[in-house]
Amino acid sequence: MPEQYALKIRRFDPESGEPAYWQEFNVELDPERSVLDGILQVRGDQDGSLAIRCSCQAAICGSCGVKINGRSRLACNTLIGAAAAAAKDGAIVVEPMGNMPVLKDLIVDMDAVHWKKVQRVVPWLLPDGPPPEREYIVPAESMIDITQAMACIHCGACVSACLSLEVDPEFVGPAALAKAYRFVGDPRDGQTEQRLNDLAEDPHGMYDCTHCFQCVEVCPKDVAPMDQIMRLRRRATADFEIKDSNNGYGHEQAFVNIIEKWGTLHEGQMPVRSFGQGSMVRGQTDPAAVKQLLDSAGTAINTLKKVGPRRVLLHHKLPDQKNVRRIFKEIESKDERLELNLYIVGESGEEEEGAMAEGAESET
Repeated sequence: MPEQYALKIRRFDPESGEPAYWQEFNVELDPERSVLDGILQVRGDQDGSLAIRCSCQAAICGSCGVKINGRSRLACNTLIGAAAAAAKDGAIVVEPMGNMPVLKDLIVDMDAVHWKKVQRVVPWLLPDGPPPEREYIVPAESMIDITQAMACIHCGACVSACLSLEVDPEFVGPAALAKAYRFVGDPRDGQTEQRLNDLAEDPHGMYDCTHCFQCVEVCPKDVAPMDQIMRLRRRATADFEIKDSNNGYGHEQAFVNIIEKWGTLHEGQMPVRSFGQGSMVRGQTDPAAVKQLLDSAGTAINTLKKVGPRRVLLHHKLPDQKNVRRIFKEIESKDERLELNLYIVGESGEEEEGAMAEGAESET
């Protein structure tokens, strides 16, 4: 049965010269209808000047991205009944996406931010050598790794939710970096190392992500942009050993070495090791590393205040640290790096493997 819902919509008309304001509307819809249906009902029956982008209304085109109750979503993919239940004061709050200029009401300038950043990563294949006579033939299994990145519909929800972009508007951003991995992982591309080096050396590139998980939470297609960023980093550090000027490689090596040695993070050694490409000695002797340490003196002082001088100078190992080292040796003994892509195998993949192993044991 249809129910009454209140929509609190942020309005903005640049031609009026007035600042943005909030306006409430009441709509009558079945709970199973979408928030987009409610917005379109307002535009059709109450205020024809209300502006919003939409097209397919099936969570495919990505046009209707907005913030609903403070969370970046597709309006067509959000049930109005569920949105009302989550509303704090009874009214469903709808506003334009974040980190992008507002053109009018719920429409943002995607070209100014999202598409500009996608173009930054060269979003097309750059194969080596002359092209084949007909088409590139690629085994299906070699494309599995990039299937998740290929699912992106460019709705901009991750860009809207990205906390790193709020702090650094020049950050390449989660959507563009996920698109970058789509080509880095493609076996037909011949510029893998160049792409990775470019994004590693850019101070606003792949090491500018702060792991806030917001892009993972809001993505309507389970692309998990942060996961793609981590894959870019692993390819850059493990596969090509790109020692970048942003210390992404050094920070990773420092973290791994510290955990292997102590089992817990030694914050007092992290900056020194990071600037020294993972080495404590190099971090104190290399002129470039020493300069970076001096430039980071303020951060070092804050760390000292945070953890105390004793924890900076002394750090205790875990009681079972030998087991941590055993895990490291076990993983490092593998001939290749294996990554479990839950987008492909599903969350039950590990359970299925366990069941198959038990079945094999019972047969023997």
